[in-house]
Amino acid sequence: MAVDTPAPQTGDRAGGDSALRDQGGALRDGAGQADIHARQIAGLDALELGTRRRTGLAVRVWAGLWPVASAVAIVLAAWQAVVLAGWWPEYVFAGPGTTLAELGRRLGEAEFYQAVAVTMRRAVVGFALAIATGLVVGALVSRIRPLRRAVGSLITGLQTMPSIAWFPLAILLFGLTESAITFVVVLGAAPSVANGLIAGVDYTPPLLLRAGHMLGLRRLSLYRHVILPASLPSFLAGLKQGWAFAWRSLMAGELLVIIANRPSLGEQLHFARELADSAGLLATMIVILVVGIGVDLLFGAADTALRRRWGLHQVTT
Repeated sequence: MAVDTPAPQTGDRAGGDSALRDQGGALRDGAGQADIHARQIAGLDALELGTRRRTGLAVRVWAGLWPVASAVAIVLAAWQAVVLAGWWPEYVFAGPGTTLAELGRRLGEAEFYQAVAVTMRRAVVGFALAIATGLVVGALVSRIRPLRRAVGSLITGLQTMPSIAWFPLAILLFGLTESAITFVVVLGAAPSVANGLIAGVDYTPPLLLRAGHMLGLRRLSLYRHVILPASLPSFLAGLKQGWAFAWRSLMAGELLVIIANRPSLGEQLHFARELADSAGLLATMIVILVVGIGVDLLFGAADTALRRRWGLHQVTT
């Protein structure tokens, strides 16, 4: 009995081979297009990097300095105009020439640098304690709902409370000591640090939290590897605001709490006012302003580094 065997479907096989060849050709064409796009993007990156390299150091320095120099010149001109108007006598409101001469004289005295060192030590210690306190409070409040309902609004209330209002209590508790100043600095800065961390945690994408749970991260490890890195922009903004509150609290504290044999910038402000030394008063205020601007530049550099690391830094011409 003869068995019919199916004839080989040469047409179908040929069509399949043709389809495979067409698909392979399409894949090669797609790969070729991807290579072309990659070369084009690399060329644009090289062009951008070449433009950066062509910008010299002197040009970059001048681009950063001329706005500041212009602002300083405008302030000095307005200051001198007010002095020439004669609204106040020279001993009440000294001119820029007299003030800058007094500042130059103080820069040559050892007591001036001792005063700056004492003030900066107080600022660093108080701000470090404020960061530690704000981190602990912010971490607890951001993750424990009953605690947030209980003290969440209290943190904001403490942030808006004037630091000078804490000094009567601080002096009663600690007397005229360093601890009184540190106490007020911490209370002035810690709420801003805590609120910055809380805001950063609130805006952490849930997808990152779920990914962290899938990787087995819990509690402290989840905070360390997921939540804190994701909340860095808001936390950095809270640190910057906290420094501003700490610096203002410190200056108020040094004006009120005068400790013997410990010169500080606040003490120099106090005695300049008592002696009607307008030039010395304004010179000290300039130093306080310069320190504040310098710290702000450090925070700005940290923010720029963070944005560059996250790919958010835009190249400007």
